[in-house]
Amino acid sequence: MKQYLKLSVIWALGIWCCTVSASAQEWKLVWSDEFDRNGCPDTAVWNYENGFARNEEAQWYQSDNAYCKGGKLIIEARKEQKRRNPLYEAGSRDWRRKREFIEYTSSSVTTAGKKEFLYGRFEVRAKIPVGGGAWPAIWLLGAEMEWPSCGEIDVMEYYRINGIPHILANACWGNDRQYDAVWNSKKIPFTHFTDRDPQWADKFHIWRMDWDETAIRLYLDDELLNEILLSETVNGSIGSGTNPFYKPQYLLLNLAVGGINGGDIDDKEMPMMYEIDYVRVYQRNSIE
Repeated sequence: MKQYLKLSVIWALGIWCCTVSASAQEWKLVWSDEFDRNGCPDTAVWNYENGFARNEEAQWYQSDNAYCKGGKLIIEARKEQKRRNPLYEAGSRDWRRKREFIEYTSSSVTTAGKKEFLYGRFEVRAKIPVGGGAWPAIWLLGAEMEWPSCGEIDVMEYYRINGIPHILANACWGNDRQYDAVWNSKKIPFTHFTDRDPQWADKFHIWRMDWDETAIRLYLDDELLNEILLSETVNGSIGSGTNPFYKPQYLLLNLAVGGINGGDIDDKEMPMMYEIDYVRVYQRNSIE
């Protein structure tokens, strides 16, 4: 009996080792940023968004709030002493222009025009802020068409829905109406993760996307959150019936606060820190 158990253990270990080896051999690292520098992110790769960007968010994006330190990219949202909004126009109905002051700042860094990706495995190890108003994200956009026909992949979003914190894994594409998206969205209550680990928010986690010609699969710590079949992601007439996920996309990392989804901002949580340990992109090894 003991000999049988010994052989069974050896057999199981052999299978496990072969599986790990096969998985390791399947993917090849083709690009990464480990953020192992001090100061600003690598400007050969990263751009900064500037100003009020989207979604009626509270923050003014600027480069000062993104910096590398201790082997990590830190994106910091700050409460500001009211600063004059240079876009301000009295009486304007435009949300960007009717705000007289800038009350919050943060950063959004993108690889637009510098680095684009088509298919592969994407991994981002990060620790996200979860205080009131926090809206951190890891996402990708296409560059060839206007949104949403360009395609959007949200590897990670965190915000409150009806006051309840959620983690989201989404993709969207265009239909027959301008600026109107078709969404495939999974909204997972934050308690799904914190019930298993009450200290979840104090730790780093790995968000992953596996993207090929058939599907986009979004994971958190190896748990599949959403699978989007590319057979369904076809643009409407504005996007000429194309499929945006057959084309390259660029990466965005940002920390928004407030706005249409961020909710009420808890100033006691300021400054908020979004810490990114690394970004890694793999491609499948070709079979000889």
